Amino acid sequence: MWLFHSQCTSKTRLVGKTVVITGANTGIGKETARDLYRRGAKVILACRNIEKAYDALEDIKNNPPSRPDREQFRGNPGELAIYQLDLSSLTSIRECAKNLLAKESAIHLLINNAGILTTKQERTEDGFELQLQTNYIGPFLLTLLLLPKIQSSTPGCRIVNVSSIMHTFGAIHDDLNLENSYNPIRAYMQSKLANILFTRELVRQLKETNIEGINVYSLHPGVITTELTRHFENAFSIVRYLYAIAGYLKQPFIKNPEQGAQTTIYCSIDETAAYETGLYYKQAQDDQMAKNLWNRTCLLLGLKPDQDLATLLKDVSRLIAE
Repeated sequence: MWLFHSQCTSKTRLVGKTVVITGANTGIGKETARDLYRRGAKVILACRNIEKAYDALEDIKNNPPSRPDREQFRGNPGELAIYQLDLSSLTSIRECAKNLLAKESAIHLLINNAGILTTKQERTEDGFELQLQTNYIGPFLLTLLLLPKIQSSTPGCRIVNVSSIMHTFGAIHDDLNLENSYNPIRAYMQSKLANILFTRELVRQLKETNIEGINVYSLHPGVITTELTRHFENAFSIVRYLYAIAGYLKQPFIKNPEQGAQTTIYCSIDETAAYETGLYYKQAQDDQMAKNLWNRTCLLLGLKPDQDLATLLKDVSRLIAE
């Protein structure tokens, strides 16, 4: 799903709704938070760097979106809160989820926005390739941990997974950690394809378990001028070349973070998106691949594979009860 330089025109207000956005201290995550906060939602910034999160909170509170006169922004803004979350640490994910479940009475919208692109091979404290855990395994675990709270907040709840068009060139490797043939771009593309397959399998699992009132989306936000793309640009000469061409052509395909946030906002609140749960591009519509990846991820997290979702959620709850 992708809005090309369009604005989400939904006039939906979010008074009484609670939103969790990972990586909301910068880029499209911050711009998504800015929009939803102005619509009246309680927006939780789930971020690794607390200092940057507080800077973002002040910016969001004091600076409205570029079109503050729009009808959806005319009411009172909502609330802002910060929770510490490091997706490269399973311990941090469990702790964040435990705090959210204990302190928040409802979660209506989860936006898995945080992501990284590294230029060297790194392992997390849990032994996973850094991009794989941060971009996929971490959001997978966080979503499962928060799902009971989201379910209890239905109807009208949504889960949004921010992916990338780079998934088109990705593959799910037998060696998920790419220990024998590491390449940072290959690792990134794999993690983004995994996002979409996770979305697809989660939709299937929800339907199979008769859990209603939760829509799930994956999206490509467009090519955004954010910290991640600058890292990407600096690391690879071909990308620098393409960015130079785009600049020469008046950047018709390059979005700023506010523009890039529009697809996320659309999936999060637009009424018509309610009919589009689980959709993405056809390259990622392999149900068997999605199911296999789901089961492999469960094993990596110490969870039993091939369980129905209701049983799996009981199993995963022990990770924060211990």
